[in-house]
Amino acid sequence: MSRRRGQTGHIEKNGKWWTVRYWKDVSGQEKRVNVREKICPISGPGKLNASERQRKAREIIAASGADKPEMLAASIASVTGVTFRLQSVEWMTKMHKQGLAPSTLTNWQSHLNVWILPAIGDLPLSSIKKTAAQDFIDSMAGKLSPKSVENVFQVVQMVFSSATNEDGEELYPRNWRKMGLVFPKVKKSKQRKPCFTKPVMDYLANSATIKRLYRMLFILCGATGLRIGEALGIRIEHIRDGGTRIVIVEKAWNGQIHDFLKTDNGEREIDVHPAVTKLLLEYIGDRKSGLLFCSSTGKQLWQSNILRRHLHPALKRVGFPKSGNHAFRRFRDTHLKNFTQCPIGLINFWLGWGSEDMSGHYDAIRRDITKRKTEAEAAGLGFDLPATLGPERQAPRRKKGVVVPIEPKIAAVAKEKKAVNA
Repeated sequence: MSRRRGQTGHIEKNGKWWTVRYWKDVSGQEKRVNVREKICPISGPGKLNASERQRKAREIIAASGADKPEMLAASIASVTGVTFRLQSVEWMTKMHKQGLAPSTLTNWQSHLNVWILPAIGDLPLSSIKKTAAQDFIDSMAGKLSPKSVENVFQVVQMVFSSATNEDGEELYPRNWRKMGLVFPKVKKSKQRKPCFTKPVMDYLANSATIKRLYRMLFILCGATGLRIGEALGIRIEHIRDGGTRIVIVEKAWNGQIHDFLKTDNGEREIDVHPAVTKLLLEYIGDRKSGLLFCSSTGKQLWQSNILRRHLHPALKRVGFPKSGNHAFRRFRDTHLKNFTQCPIGLINFWLGWGSEDMSGHYDAIRRDITKRKTEAEAAGLGFDLPATLGPERQAPRRKKGVVVPIEPKIAAVAKEKKAVNA
């Protein structure tokens, strides 16, 4: 069935009509049926010549959908089993019930919608073997990175594994490794992951060109190593002991607040350096509740907006390559491990990592708040802080009917850039 090609049909007379006969698939049976359709009358109004009859016959066959791949796939599926598309819906339903992170589910659904379903969605699972799988992999090569190709194909594997009987046995078992599928070679990146330097952190913490809110966010991320989602999910109610301790129990993602973190070790407490505590309390002011970092209406900030509108422009001004929010985390880890005597167990605790060995499981320093605060102060920050955040910058008022262009402070920016590169 899967080797069928397009058909032109057979044109013949039937009574007073020219007709075309062609084959059409029927759901539930492998054999096709022979169908007859009228083309035109043999004589009189509407009569067509030979070439016109052939063209009209092809149009009739095309309109019937007899040669469409979708109809063939549906016919095959009715005989041989469920299609990949239907099984993927069932699999995603199961994954949602397992309470996985929304970001993971969104990523998988994106792989399905963009790459997998358009290519093999209407094929029955029983027909997807080595040739079909390799063709799908080859179709992504050159369009996606080698690692992304592997990630997308992992979704295909999980959908197959989800098709089981009542005893949990796979209905369409596939040994993908022994098939000998050829994937694009994944090369280990020689490029170092971006990590902010002291001059960059000094600029992000002290530059008057950066809004007060984002300076405080950058200071806190650089001083604690928080993931950006964790920082944006902090509520003022979670700040304890006069701002010296922050409890991390939630994270922000795409306008949502999740009461779970990336890993189990992510639920922890962060001990804040006294100098950062001073700025933090100044930033909070009289507020008693709500998100620590939020819009003027109290809504959650979006990570993409922070990068595009604030962090990337600031990095460009100092000549530092575009970097993500994780560069703050790398800066903190580098500072703690290379420039302090901080215990490794405490570093893992602050950064939300698991223990590397059994000794780490026995280490009780994370429960000694007094010792933690002492170590946090002794470790320092690795960059300079301003004495005060100062008032929020106000946009210049414009006279009614007069458009006043806002010009960049070229001299100030040039001076800051020179200082950073020094």
